[in-house]
Amino acid sequence: MKERLKKWGAISPLKITLFIIFLALILFLADVTFLRFMELKALDLRMVSRGNLSSGGETVIVAIDEKSLSELGRWPWPRTVMARLVDRLKDYGAKVVGLDVIFSEPDDNASIKTITELSREIARIDITDARLKGLLERKRGAADTDAALAGSVAQAKNVTLGYFFHLSDKEVGHLTPEQIKTAAADIANGRYQMVRAAKKTEERVFIRAYSAVTNIRKLTDAAENSGYFNAFPDSDGVIRWAPMVIKFQDDYYAPLSLAMLLQYREWPMLSLKIADFGIESVMLDDLVIPTDETGRLLVNFLGPAKTFPHYSISDVLHGRLPADLFKDKIVLVGATATGIYDMRVTPYSSVYPGVEIHATVIDNILHQNFLIHSGWTKFIDFCMILVLGLIVGVAIPRARAARGVLLILVLLTVFVGANTYVFSRYNIWLNLIYPVLTMMTIYLAITVYRYITEEREKKKIRGAFQYYLTASVITEMLKDPTKLKLGGDKKDLTVLFSDIRGFTTISEKLTPEELVHLLNEYLTAMTDIVFKYDGLLDKYMGDAIMAVFGAPLDQPDHPVRACRTALDMIEELKKLQQKWSEEGRPVLHIGVGINSGDMVVGNMGSQMRFDYTVMGDSVNLGSRLEGINKEYGTSIIISEYTYEGVKDVLVCRELDSVRVKGKKLPVKIYELLCDKKDAAPLEAFVQRFNEGLDKYKQARWDEAVAAFEKVLDIRPDDAPSLLYIQRCKDMKESPPPQPWDGVFTMTKK
Repeated sequence: MKERLKKWGAISPLKITLFIIFLALILFLADVTFLRFMELKALDLRMVSRGNLSSGGETVIVAIDEKSLSELGRWPWPRTVMARLVDRLKDYGAKVVGLDVIFSEPDDNASIKTITELSREIARIDITDARLKGLLERKRGAADTDAALAGSVAQAKNVTLGYFFHLSDKEVGHLTPEQIKTAAADIANGRYQMVRAAKKTEERVFIRAYSAVTNIRKLTDAAENSGYFNAFPDSDGVIRWAPMVIKFQDDYYAPLSLAMLLQYREWPMLSLKIADFGIESVMLDDLVIPTDETGRLLVNFLGPAKTFPHYSISDVLHGRLPADLFKDKIVLVGATATGIYDMRVTPYSSVYPGVEIHATVIDNILHQNFLIHSGWTKFIDFCMILVLGLIVGVAIPRARAARGVLLILVLLTVFVGANTYVFSRYNIWLNLIYPVLTMMTIYLAITVYRYITEEREKKKIRGAFQYYLTASVITEMLKDPTKLKLGGDKKDLTVLFSDIRGFTTISEKLTPEELVHLLNEYLTAMTDIVFKYDGLLDKYMGDAIMAVFGAPLDQPDHPVRACRTALDMIEELKKLQQKWSEEGRPVLHIGVGINSGDMVVGNMGSQMRFDYTVMGDSVNLGSRLEGINKEYGTSIIISEYTYEGVKDVLVCRELDSVRVKGKKLPVKIYELLCDKKDAAPLEAFVQRFNEGLDKYKQARWDEAVAAFEKVLDIRPDDAPSLLYIQRCKDMKESPPPQPWDGVFTMTKK
């Protein structure tokens, strides 16, 4: 149970992935300010990179620009100028004129003030001349620019006035309830005509107003309708949303853009549907306007400033424009001159005329060209965070470092490209930042985790194997530590055992220091040869060496490697023997046994201490073969299993079929002689020996002896031939029981 809890408590790439995905989803649902800010900037970038779009052509802007200020004087102008403008636009055939300016105070010009003072003076000195009073009243009427503008508005019958709301109670602290009530009456023509509200509505979702700054009563009475022009920038100061609904007292009001469209489409039904969660829909007859629950429309900006046609007011007033230029158009009148400062920050520019935002909203609604960002897109965002995070979390741990970098770059590129394409082609705003950050965070976290764990694993491997493996093998293992499977694993391997003959007798003749020096010199030379063929030095057993080939790294030619190691060990020993002889030191002789087969390889031992080693019957047979060298007077004996793997490249001679101690089944054994390229001098020798062995197996003792004696003619000191001659003589005197299988049973290890 403890082990299971420990396993579940351990960190893994999958757990890292799931934790980061869970955290990302929580942050996504919580709509963290900083990450939302990043997503808004990413939205701006996608909008700008999409390129400029063309407007529908119904909406134009008549601007209070630098040219108008230069020709007509500084702003504000006398309202007679605005009256002339309304008249001229009517003459040009404009269908709707929206004023993105406000006339909240009477125009107290100098003429009005003079006439008012003169009237007071006449009243004070009690002049009762009716003609004089009539003259003053006529002059007052002529000087009343508010009346002139109201008259032009009333006559044009196509003007929508703009106003703005106070959106905090601090702004209306100086107002009386009567003044607030009057303001509500002045904008009554800007309310939604039909409102269907749920019984229980979340009031806090609405944009709420506390009062309104309206136009003077004369203009309000003369205009067709009105709409607010409040703007609500995001936290970074950029305007991306346009409020379609503001609640004031118990009524709901429409913006200037909707009020103008209401008039442009000849007064269809403007309706608002409110659900429990907030605004459900805004409809202008058959035109559906998608908003969020607070009633905001995501503005689909078409391009930078002057995407819509701009015309100077001075050009309109002086008749410099074509007569049909504004025919049946929606005309927005507003300021674009920098000095008046009706400039806003938008995704396209930090200096963008506020009046053009209204034009953009009108165009979006008329052509249903909206950016789509709703509940179902958020669901897609949720799924993308989950799916892409899992893809990265599953794929990265299975890929090497270079492929991992390539994979994450491909995933990021494909996702960003697809996201941008969907936005540009279908106007769908899908979240970019959360999926990208999720993928990058998972990649970085897993990379750091892998670095830490792999470094720890490499240190562990290096510490465990630096004395048992050659540096090249350790390097390969460190490149891919997964090649080393910790724990038991059954594999086809080759094991090599070597031992010094008569070591006990030799050690008795030497001092401890001399013995250690001699043994270290011998073991160093033999170990270097094991490492030369990338073998695993399993262990030293006193004067014996145990080496494994084919583990921990796969080596398909492990039998050949082990046999070449044995041949080189004998050759190196000959050099050492000559050196020791010259130095007057004892000369060592060794026997080598090699076997191939299935063995269990891995870390064997306890939790506190273990060794990487091999175990099994095949290992035991290798150890027995090393000891059999004493019986046959040979140096290297290999099993029939090893022989099958080396017979095409190395020269061997069959020695016997033996039944080793502890084994019931016989095994063919071979003496390893040399490489195939050095085989020529040994061909006759091996052939004669094989003939003798064949006669021996047929129990033809005299013929076998004759054959082995021919071997001795070639190599007089051949110990196996001498052994078989003696064995044949013994068999002749005491024949073996019949039937005889020719197998020699070993009684010693």
